[in-house]
Amino acid sequence: MNNEQDISSNLSSTGGGALSVDDFKKAFGEDFVDAIDINTWSIGANLSELYPLIESEWLQAKTDENKNHKIFREKVFPRIREVGNVPFAGLHDDVNDVKRLLDKVHRGFLFNGAVTACGSTHIIFNTVPLTITQIGICLVNYERQHGSYSHRLFRRDLRFKGDDPIQEALDLIEKRRSDDNVGDKRSAMSNLAVRGIKAYTERAILLEKKDVKSKWLLGNGNPAPYELMTGFWGSKKEMKDKSIALMSKMILEHQRFVYVHSCDKFPDLWTLGNALLPFEYLIIGSLEDDLIRRVELGGTRGVIRDSYADFAKEVGSKIVRGIYRVSRQAPPQIFYGHIDHIRTAALIAMADSVFQLQSGSPMLLDLASNLCQINFSKNDLLSSIQQASIKAEVKLRIVNSH
Repeated sequence: MNNEQDISSNLSSTGGGALSVDDFKKAFGEDFVDAIDINTWSIGANLSELYPLIESEWLQAKTDENKNHKIFREKVFPRIREVGNVPFAGLHDDVNDVKRLLDKVHRGFLFNGAVTACGSTHIIFNTVPLTITQIGICLVNYERQHGSYSHRLFRRDLRFKGDDPIQEALDLIEKRRSDDNVGDKRSAMSNLAVRGIKAYTERAILLEKKDVKSKWLLGNGNPAPYELMTGFWGSKKEMKDKSIALMSKMILEHQRFVYVHSCDKFPDLWTLGNALLPFEYLIIGSLEDDLIRRVELGGTRGVIRDSYADFAKEVGSKIVRGIYRVSRQAPPQIFYGHIDHIRTAALIAMADSVFQLQSGSPMLLDLASNLCQINFSKNDLLSSIQQASIKAEVKLRIVNSH
């Protein structure tokens, strides 16, 4: 199978699955067994030998990249247009028309307050005996309208709500002993819970708290994120119903959304995106197969799994994925939009990204993220924790924070 066939046949499965031994050899040019054979390792680091090797690899990579770009533009991109399961699939390369439309988007959408972006942050302080988590979410648009929302979670290992506090303490010790055999479940559970709460509240606040003039919603990641289809959200019917209702409201009812994701976790899409010239974008296809596969591998069971499967079939076909690029210096960006508004979604993402030609990502998203860092700083929370501990006459012992 040649390069173009290999890429075309794997477009629908991009970004999923574990790295196999064959994948390793394809990516690094050597067998995995050879890579872990210590007899192939050098002693120390001989820089005089390393620099020519790196230079040679760079030159070969550049040559291969140029060849791939030619193949993609001449063979793969037209193939995407032919097999794409959505309207307007394929390459959009009328740069003059795109630049004209971007000017309209600047004046009619971005600078008119019609697009609101969402950013979020979280901080976790693990202290003895209390874990404190702060989640902050900010909205911002170019009319200087913004809002900041926060929530704090407090976790105590021992709350002594039962009738037998001694037994509760003994149960905790036994649980900790069993947890040591499988790793630190406490940290993993906290991180999973925080990601799930952030994913839900980001979308809820965007929908419910945005300025009345804002018709378009701009966010990071995916409109139907993994965190809202597994873990805590997939553990109980009422949780599942909430997550499906929220995502359905945004995708099926509101429809005017743009989610942008970096390509670093999607090497195949990164390769495709690097073949784009500035101000070009590529519409690839829907997320239906991806969401169905996610449900199959997500670990949910029974009625909950059936509900997510129905959701994936209904909503997945309405979410379209594409890639755009605004400068040669910037990496390509993945974007997601509704099938009925995908070209407008692409233009909004590109129009906001031209203000940052080095990073190539939307400026509103960075503004929202920076606003979160300012309003919900780690130092401010630490000061509050320290003051509270002094007032409570508790010696503060922070195990770690992140």
